[in-house]
Amino acid sequence: MLSKTIIKNTILLTMASLFMRVVGLIFQVWVSKRIGADGLGLFQLIGSVSMFAATVAISGIRFATTRLVSEELGAHHYQGAIKALKRCMMYAGFFGTLVLVCLYFGAGFIGRTIIGRSETVASLRILALCLPFMSLSSVLSGYFTAVGRVIKTAVVSIAEQLVRISIIVILLDMVAPNDIEHACAAIVTGNVAGECVSFLLHYVLYLHDKKTHLSGTGEGKCLTKRMFGIAAPLAVSAYTRTALTTAQNLLIPRGFEKSGASSEKALADYGTIDGMVFPIITFPSALFYALADTLLPELTSAQVAGRQSHITKLVSDLLSKCLIFSIGVTSVLFFFSDELGQIIYSSLDVGHYIRIMSLLMPFMYMDSVTDGMLRGLGQHMYVMKYNISDALMSLVLVIFLLPKYAVFGYIFILYFSELFNFFFSIRRLKKVSHFHIPISAFLRPIIAALGSVILTSLFAPPVHTSAITLVLHIIMSLSAYCMVLFLLPTGGKSKTGVKRRLQTVKQTSL
Repeated sequence: MLSKTIIKNTILLTMASLFMRVVGLIFQVWVSKRIGADGLGLFQLIGSVSMFAATVAISGIRFATTRLVSEELGAHHYQGAIKALKRCMMYAGFFGTLVLVCLYFGAGFIGRTIIGRSETVASLRILALCLPFMSLSSVLSGYFTAVGRVIKTAVVSIAEQLVRISIIVILLDMVAPNDIEHACAAIVTGNVAGECVSFLLHYVLYLHDKKTHLSGTGEGKCLTKRMFGIAAPLAVSAYTRTALTTAQNLLIPRGFEKSGASSEKALADYGTIDGMVFPIITFPSALFYALADTLLPELTSAQVAGRQSHITKLVSDLLSKCLIFSIGVTSVLFFFSDELGQIIYSSLDVGHYIRIMSLLMPFMYMDSVTDGMLRGLGQHMYVMKYNISDALMSLVLVIFLLPKYAVFGYIFILYFSELFNFFFSIRRLKKVSHFHIPISAFLRPIIAALGSVILTSLFAPPVHTSAITLVLHIIMSLSAYCMVLFLLPTGGKSKTGVKRRLQTVKQTSL
């Protein structure tokens, strides 16, 4: 079973994440209508460069901070934890500043030559300014994850989101409707402001936390060596993986163009899938991403203490719950895909792609949770190895498949990439944790999903183009899913299990 601390932290992170995702999704819809699908596509290209710059700026230090501080606190080395954090801050400050200089002065070459669009240059220069703040914030966020006080990170994240959105709305209001260059610059400026606020709030909260909780003694040993031992291999692997992913993302619109699409259509198709579809299908993942994050220090502590049985129970329990959650979400996305696309984006194309991509969701959610647990168990190098292999093969497939198959070639690559990564990650997790998931853990949610779809289609009226009606239908579908899941046996004596559940329902209704 999951401990009370893990459950509490997961609830806090989930609530914060859900709030930010709701606000973010509403905002994303507004932005898509404001700058169009081609504007979103251009911003996704800027985002690809941003992702690589952020990877180099952070250079594996967030995970290194969480791991190092968890180890020091597990050994009651309170001063060691403080010194470890200081070393991590110096590391982050160096790499963040280095990338700022490189990106700011190299923005012209990157925008005009590598991306191939001069409209991105101004946005890249603005983006460079936030990188030191981003890398330092990642250290402080890793610290709060290690000490289990995630409420502080959650509050900072909400404040960052609100500042970011407020500034973007104000700036976009000053930009002409079809000026996607300045629209992207406005969005990037808002993101920079959000990162600066995030760092300042994180740092103030850390100073207060240090006075309150880290007043003990105990010196750590070889902190700098241990920090580099964790961060450096992660950084090199992350550079490789993110460089491949960035190259892949930059080549996608070009691949669409080679298939016969115009430049605007290529950007619009890319923006539709990455900027519209993915925010919807990844929206429900807040729960298990938060849980995987809070489990990291718990798994690290259990591994250091040699509690293998505890690790096995934690991993088995989380994977079983993730199956239930992800299959339920898949049924909703698949069944209501057209309505989601039409009501949220006024686009049947978005709904079509949501239905296609929804079947990938169980693997995507499970893979993310699996990677998080592997990192907590010190298997981060295996995670990076799988990610690099996955990114390399995806890049090759983008080069050869997109000019011929365009969007559907891209969808095939997404499926191949996720399934490849999930297979090797789950195999490694099985080897190190010895988890066990019974067959019923797969069958029950699948049967419950089918049952919920049948019940909803029989008893619910058709969905009209109304957001309220759609929300009510989704609630009905999820309620039916939970009800069927509750009635289904968990294993063992099936009839007895069903009888017990029916008896419980009767008693509660009297």
